[in-house]
Amino acid sequence: MTMRGRRNRRDREIREVREIHARPSHQVAKFLLSTLLLVWVGSGMVAAMQRNYFTNPPVNCGDWGTIAVTLVAGPLNYLGANPKVTECQLPEPSQ
Repeated sequence: MTMRGRRNRRDREIREVREIHARPSHQVAKFLLSTLLLVWVGSGMVAAMQRNYFTNPPVNCGDWGTIAVTLVAGPLNYLGANPKVTECQLPEPSQ
């Protein structure tokens, strides 16, 4: 094999490796957004655990709502947010 043939083959192999390792920007954005969402909800979960919302099972709609909004608030819980749901009424099913 000539020197030029070896170089072309090597260049082609390098391009193939780069194509394999390259990720489109939308995949990177999806990964970053997913990671951010998991960290956000995870910090809300930690805040709910620190407030002992899971020691006793929730008995009414307000308790479930308080847990849900605490999870959604995420790191805002550590900036002073203390969301609470006192009353909620579930819709009645149609007859």
